[in-house]
Amino acid sequence: MPFEPIQPEKISQTVVRQIEQLILRGILRPGERLPSERELSERLGVSRPSLREALAELQDSGLLTSRAGSGVFVGDVLGSAFSETLVRLFTNHEEAVFDYIAFRRDMEGLAAERAATLGTDTDLKVINTIFKKMEAAHNKRNPTEEASLDADFHLSIIEASHNVIMLHMMRSMYQLLREGVFYNRQIMFKQRTTRDMLLDQHRAINDALQARDPEAARAAVEAHLGFVEVALFEEGKAERNEAIAKKRFEHELRR
Repeated sequence: MPFEPIQPEKISQTVVRQIEQLILRGILRPGERLPSERELSERLGVSRPSLREALAELQDSGLLTSRAGSGVFVGDVLGSAFSETLVRLFTNHEEAVFDYIAFRRDMEGLAAERAATLGTDTDLKVINTIFKKMEAAHNKRNPTEEASLDADFHLSIIEASHNVIMLHMMRSMYQLLREGVFYNRQIMFKQRTTRDMLLDQHRAINDALQARDPEAARAAVEAHLGFVEVALFEEGKAERNEAIAKKRFEHELRR
Protein backbone atom coordinates (compact mmCIF):
# COMPACT_ATOMS: atom_id res chain seq x y z
CA MET A 1 0.00 0.00 0.00
CA PRO A 2 1.32 3.53 -0.83
CA PHE A 3 1.11 4.84 2.71
CA GLU A 4 3.88 5.89 5.06
CA PRO A 5 3.80 6.76 8.74
CA ILE A 6 3.22 10.44 9.45
CA GLN A 7 6.25 12.06 10.99
CA PRO A 8 5.58 14.93 13.39
CA GLU A 9 7.12 18.14 12.06
CA LYS A 10 9.66 19.96 14.14
CA ILE A 11 8.50 23.37 15.37
CA SER A 12 11.52 25.00 13.74
CA GLN A 13 10.40 23.63 10.35
CA THR A 14 6.96 25.17 10.82
CA VAL A 15 8.64 28.52 11.48
CA VAL A 16 10.85 28.09 8.39
CA ARG A 17 7.85 27.39 6.16
CA GLN A 18 5.93 30.40 7.50
CA ILE A 19 8.81 32.82 6.90
CA GLU A 20 9.44 31.30 3.47
CA GLN A 21 5.80 31.91 2.55
CA LEU A 22 5.99 35.53 3.74
CA ILE A 23 9.04 36.11 1.52
CA LEU A 24 7.54 34.20 -1.42
CA ARG A 25 4.32 36.21 -1.26
CA GLY A 26 6.26 39.46 -1.11
CA ILE A 27 5.02 40.40 2.36
CA LEU A 28 8.54 40.36 3.79
CA ARG A 29 10.71 42.33 1.38
CA PRO A 30 14.46 42.29 0.62
CA GLY A 31 16.37 44.29 3.23
CA GLU A 32 13.48 44.34 5.70
CA ARG A 33 14.47 43.85 9.34
CA LEU A 34 12.75 41.10 11.28
CA PRO A 35 11.47 41.77 14.82
CA SER A 36 13.81 41.03 17.71
CA GLU A 37 14.24 37.42 18.76
CA ARG A 38 12.09 37.97 21.86
CA GLU A 39 9.28 39.67 19.96
CA LEU A 40 9.36 37.17 17.10
CA SER A 41 9.25 34.15 19.42
CA GLU A 42 6.24 35.69 21.20
CA ARG A 43 4.43 36.43 17.93
CA LEU A 44 5.01 32.92 16.62
CA GLY A 45 4.34 31.28 19.96
CA VAL A 46 7.53 29.21 19.86
CA SER A 47 10.54 28.85 22.12
CA ARG A 48 13.70 30.81 21.42
CA PRO A 49 15.78 27.67 20.73
CA SER A 50 13.28 26.57 18.07
CA LEU A 51 13.28 30.05 16.59
CA ARG A 52 17.09 30.20 16.52
CA GLU A 53 17.20 26.85 14.74
CA ALA A 54 14.75 28.11 12.10
CA LEU A 55 16.60 31.39 11.59
CA ALA A 56 19.90 29.55 11.23
CA GLU A 57 18.43 27.34 8.50
CA LEU A 58 17.00 30.35 6.67
CA GLN A 59 20.36 32.13 6.89
CA ASP A 60 22.12 29.07 5.50
CA SER A 61 19.74 29.10 2.53
CA GLY A 62 20.38 32.81 1.90
CA LEU A 63 16.82 33.96 2.58
CA LEU A 64 17.87 35.77 5.76
CA THR A 65 21.09 37.51 6.72
CA SER A 66 22.41 38.56 10.12
CA ARG A 67 24.15 41.88 10.69
CA ALA A 68 26.19 42.25 13.84
CA GLY A 69 24.55 44.68 16.23
CA SER A 70 21.64 45.35 13.86
CA GLY A 71 19.56 42.18 13.75
CA VAL A 72 18.28 39.74 11.15
CA PHE A 73 17.16 40.94 7.71
CA VAL A 74 15.53 39.47 4.64
CA GLY A 75 18.30 38.68 2.16
CA ASP A 76 18.79 40.43 -1.15
CA VAL A 77 16.89 37.73 -3.00
CA LEU A 78 16.42 40.02 -6.00
CA GLY A 79 20.10 40.79 -6.41
CA SER A 80 20.83 38.07 -8.95
CA ALA A 81 18.03 38.96 -11.38
CA PHE A 82 20.45 40.75 -13.70
CA SER A 83 24.23 40.56 -13.82
CA GLU A 84 26.25 43.75 -13.37
CA THR A 85 27.47 43.36 -16.95
CA LEU A 86 23.91 43.29 -18.28
CA VAL A 87 22.92 46.28 -16.14
CA ARG A 88 25.80 48.29 -17.60
CA LEU A 89 24.64 47.27 -21.06
CA PHE A 90 21.14 48.54 -20.26
CA THR A 91 22.44 51.93 -19.15
CA ASN A 92 24.55 52.38 -22.29
CA HIS A 93 21.86 51.61 -24.85
CA GLU A 94 18.71 53.71 -25.17
CA GLU A 95 16.81 50.91 -26.92
CA ALA A 96 16.76 49.03 -23.60
CA VAL A 97 14.49 51.76 -22.19
CA PHE A 98 11.84 51.25 -24.85
CA ASP A 99 12.11 47.47 -24.71
CA TYR A 100 11.64 47.77 -20.95
CA ILE A 101 8.50 49.89 -21.38
CA ALA A 102 7.10 47.46 -23.95
CA PHE A 103 7.74 44.58 -21.54
CA ARG A 104 6.06 46.47 -18.71
CA ARG A 105 3.07 47.25 -20.91
CA ASP A 106 2.54 43.54 -21.59
CA MET A 107 3.21 42.32 -18.06
CA GLU A 108 1.40 45.07 -16.17
CA GLY A 109 -1.58 44.95 -18.51
CA LEU A 110 -1.93 41.29 -17.65
CA ALA A 111 -1.36 42.02 -13.94
CA ALA A 112 -4.11 44.67 -13.99
CA GLU A 113 -6.52 42.20 -15.58
CA ARG A 114 -5.71 39.62 -12.92
CA ALA A 115 -5.90 42.17 -10.09
CA ALA A 116 -9.36 43.29 -11.22
CA THR A 117 -10.64 39.71 -11.05
CA LEU A 118 -8.40 37.91 -8.53
CA GLY A 119 -7.48 40.74 -6.17
CA THR A 120 -9.19 40.69 -2.80
CA ASP A 121 -11.10 43.66 -1.42
CA THR A 122 -8.09 44.37 0.80
CA ASP A 123 -5.77 44.30 -2.23
CA LEU A 124 -7.90 46.98 -3.86
CA LYS A 125 -7.88 49.02 -0.66
CA VAL A 126 -4.07 48.96 -0.70
CA ILE A 127 -4.01 50.18 -4.31
CA ASN A 128 -6.52 52.92 -3.54
CA THR A 129 -4.60 54.00 -0.43
CA ILE A 130 -1.40 54.40 -2.43
CA PHE A 131 -3.26 56.39 -5.09
CA LYS A 132 -4.58 58.76 -2.40
CA LYS A 133 -0.98 59.26 -1.28
CA MET A 134 -0.08 60.05 -4.90
CA GLU A 135 -2.76 62.75 -4.96
CA ALA A 136 -1.40 64.25 -1.72
CA ALA A 137 2.19 64.22 -3.06
CA HIS A 138 0.97 65.81 -6.29
CA ASN A 139 -0.53 68.71 -4.35
CA LYS A 140 2.75 69.15 -2.44
CA ARG A 141 4.63 69.25 -5.77
CA ASN A 142 7.23 66.79 -4.56
CA PRO A 143 8.65 64.99 -7.66
CA THR A 144 10.79 62.61 -5.58
CA GLU A 145 7.83 61.42 -3.52
CA GLU A 146 5.59 61.23 -6.60
CA ALA A 147 8.12 59.06 -8.42
CA SER A 148 8.48 56.71 -5.44
CA LEU A 149 4.71 56.37 -5.00
CA ASP A 150 4.32 55.79 -8.74
CA ALA A 151 6.51 52.69 -8.42
CA ASP A 152 4.64 51.58 -5.28
CA PHE A 153 1.31 51.96 -7.09
CA HIS A 154 2.35 49.74 -9.99
CA LEU A 155 3.90 47.15 -7.70
CA SER A 156 0.73 47.01 -5.60
CA ILE A 157 -1.19 46.03 -8.74
CA ILE A 158 1.31 43.27 -9.46
CA GLU A 159 0.98 42.09 -5.85
CA ALA A 160 -2.81 42.03 -6.26
CA SER A 161 -2.46 39.76 -9.30
CA HIS A 162 -1.36 36.97 -6.93
CA ASN A 163 1.30 35.49 -9.19
CA VAL A 164 4.51 35.09 -7.20
CA ILE A 165 6.73 34.61 -10.27
CA MET A 166 5.50 37.85 -11.82
CA LEU A 167 5.81 39.60 -8.46
CA HIS A 168 9.49 38.83 -7.88
CA MET A 169 10.47 39.30 -11.52
CA MET A 170 8.84 42.74 -11.71
CA ARG A 171 10.19 43.77 -8.30
CA SER A 172 13.72 43.11 -9.51
CA MET A 173 13.06 45.24 -12.60
CA TYR A 174 11.50 48.04 -10.56
CA GLN A 175 14.56 48.10 -8.34
CA LEU A 176 16.65 48.90 -11.42
CA LEU A 177 14.13 51.55 -12.37
CA ARG A 178 14.35 53.14 -8.91
CA GLU A 179 18.12 53.25 -9.34
CA GLY A 180 17.75 55.09 -12.63
CA VAL A 181 19.05 52.22 -14.78
CA PHE A 182 16.29 52.46 -17.38
CA TYR A 183 15.37 56.12 -16.96
CA ASN A 184 15.06 58.76 -14.28
CA ARG A 185 11.46 58.70 -13.07
CA GLN A 186 11.73 62.25 -11.74
CA ILE A 187 12.09 63.55 -15.32
CA MET A 188 8.48 62.55 -15.86
CA PHE A 189 7.32 64.72 -12.96
CA LYS A 190 9.14 67.96 -13.75
CA GLN A 191 6.48 69.72 -15.82
CA ARG A 192 3.14 70.56 -14.31
CA THR A 193 1.16 69.50 -17.40
CA THR A 194 2.88 66.12 -17.52
CA ARG A 195 2.37 65.61 -13.78
CA ASP A 196 -1.34 66.33 -14.13
CA MET A 197 -1.67 63.90 -17.02
CA LEU A 198 0.21 61.18 -15.16
CA LEU A 199 -2.03 61.56 -12.13
CA ASP A 200 -5.14 61.35 -14.33
CA GLN A 201 -3.78 58.19 -15.95
CA HIS A 202 -3.19 56.56 -12.57
CA ARG A 203 -6.68 57.64 -11.51
CA ALA A 204 -8.11 55.87 -14.56
CA ILE A 205 -6.20 52.70 -13.65
CA ASN A 206 -7.37 52.87 -10.05
CA ASP A 207 -11.00 53.56 -11.03
CA ALA A 208 -11.05 50.55 -13.36
CA LEU A 209 -9.57 48.30 -10.67
CA GLN A 210 -11.98 49.51 -7.99
CA ALA A 211 -14.84 48.80 -10.44
CA ARG A 212 -13.33 45.34 -11.06
CA ASP A 213 -13.32 45.94 -14.80
CA PRO A 214 -10.40 43.87 -16.19
CA GLU A 215 -10.61 45.16 -19.76
CA ALA A 216 -10.69 48.80 -18.68
CA ALA A 217 -7.85 48.21 -16.21
CA ARG A 218 -5.62 46.71 -18.90
CA ALA A 219 -6.49 49.46 -21.38
CA ALA A 220 -5.70 52.15 -18.78
CA VAL A 221 -2.30 50.60 -18.00
CA GLU A 222 -1.45 50.31 -21.70
CA ALA A 223 -2.51 53.93 -22.35
CA HIS A 224 -0.39 55.14 -19.43
CA LEU A 225 2.74 53.32 -20.50
CA GLY A 226 2.18 54.41 -24.09
CA PHE A 227 2.23 57.99 -22.84
CA VAL A 228 5.45 57.33 -20.89
CA GLU A 229 7.07 55.88 -24.01
CA VAL A 230 6.20 58.91 -26.13
CA ALA A 231 7.22 61.38 -23.40
CA LEU A 232 10.63 59.75 -22.99
CA PHE A 233 11.17 59.66 -26.74
CA GLU A 234 10.33 63.37 -27.01
CA GLU A 235 12.58 64.16 -24.03
CA GLY A 236 15.46 62.34 -25.69
CA LYS A 237 14.87 64.11 -28.98
CA ALA A 238 14.77 67.49 -27.24
CA GLU A 239 18.08 66.75 -25.48
CA ARG A 240 19.72 65.78 -28.76
CA ASN A 241 18.39 68.92 -30.46
CA GLU A 242 19.69 71.08 -27.61
CA ALA A 243 23.14 69.50 -27.86
CA ILE A 244 23.25 70.35 -31.58
CA ALA A 245 21.99 73.87 -30.91
CA LYS A 246 24.75 74.42 -28.32
CA LYS A 247 27.41 73.33 -30.80
CA ARG A 248 25.95 75.69 -33.39
CA PHE A 249 25.93 78.55 -30.86
CA GLU A 250 29.54 77.90 -29.79
CA HIS A 251 30.60 77.84 -33.42
CA GLU A 252 28.81 81.14 -34.08
CA LEU A 253 30.57 82.82 -31.17
CA ARG A 254 33.96 81.86 -32.59
CA ARG A 255 33.28 83.23 -36.09
